[in-house]
Amino acid sequence: MNRRQVFSDIMAHRTPEKVLLDLCGCPLAEMVEEAERPLFALLGYGGSREENREKLFRFLDIDTRGVGHILRPPKSQKRKLSDTAYVDEWGMERHYTGLYWEIVTHPLRDAEIEDLEKYPWPDPDSVPQSEIDEIVSKAKYLHENTDYVVCASHPVYGIFELGCWMLGFEEFMVRLITDEPFVRRFFEIVTAYQKRVIERYYPPLSPYIDFTSSGDDFATQQGLFMSPRTFESLIAPYFAERIAYTKKYVRCPYLHHSCGNVSALIPQLKKCGVDILNPIQPAGSDMDPQRLKALYGKDIVFHGGLDTQRVLPRGTVEEIDAAVDKLLSVMQPGGGYVFAAAHNLQGDVPPENIIEMFRAARAWKAK
Repeated sequence: MNRRQVFSDIMAHRTPEKVLLDLCGCPLAEMVEEAERPLFALLGYGGSREENREKLFRFLDIDTRGVGHILRPPKSQKRKLSDTAYVDEWGMERHYTGLYWEIVTHPLRDAEIEDLEKYPWPDPDSVPQSEIDEIVSKAKYLHENTDYVVCASHPVYGIFELGCWMLGFEEFMVRLITDEPFVRRFFEIVTAYQKRVIERYYPPLSPYIDFTSSGDDFATQQGLFMSPRTFESLIAPYFAERIAYTKKYVRCPYLHHSCGNVSALIPQLKKCGVDILNPIQPAGSDMDPQRLKALYGKDIVFHGGLDTQRVLPRGTVEEIDAAVDKLLSVMQPGGGYVFAAAHNLQGDVPPENIIEMFRAARAWKAK
């Protein structure tokens, strides 16, 4: 069956003819280079990263392909400091630690509301049209020449994560409770930025994509960063506005990524316009797949869920096969599920385990 028809059945909560496999389609189902290199070596691939990835996707029979990325306006504070340090478009200094570019400064720490009006925000209109055109061209090719399910990466960061990054987590958490005017004005400014990027990014891309995404972490593994009431009052209005503005230009499902135990927010996320929730972080309390499927399986589509904290890094072939079977036995019946790891595959995952997880999922049959 056509892959896009399988995806359509999943979104309609009909049991699909096969398991839909995602690797690097959704930008939160990625692999870091430290995971890729030994995998490519094991398979004997010697081409460019892009060529090797496509060979891998075909070898594993992956159903998705991803297009797009975070757009970074040149008219901004972004500048290189050294080979291992730079200032990003939002004014945050980032240092390379061997795996990720970590934030080491918080430019709005101790800021007052007046400071928000004077801050040098990035200019979304300075994103080169040629950069957007290149993304559209790739999506158009995939749509017209393949049956892959095409996911558009989110082009902007989330409002909550930006607040935590620009002020520091501790200060921004306190501000949520003690300085609502500041938080609202910050969210208004960032939402306006998001909307301008959205109205440039999505109209030409819309005909060629099957779903799109956003990311903003609302929880730790144990629980929410804020109460559901605070989320509803302070974050949901702006989050819903972003999704509604995106859906003004696209007619496809909207995936949202949040790490951690967001179980208590799922009804609100659905109300905000989220169609697909990524991931199911199985080690998080209340995020057991069986519980989520029973409570919300008819209301929202789930994406991900194979444990990246213990099973994939340290599991045997038998343990991986058992984990895949357990996950799919719960989530696959009745549709509403896309198979992927619970988050990006890290360098501690052996290449044999990456191959096995997708081999087992492709071979899975309902009992």
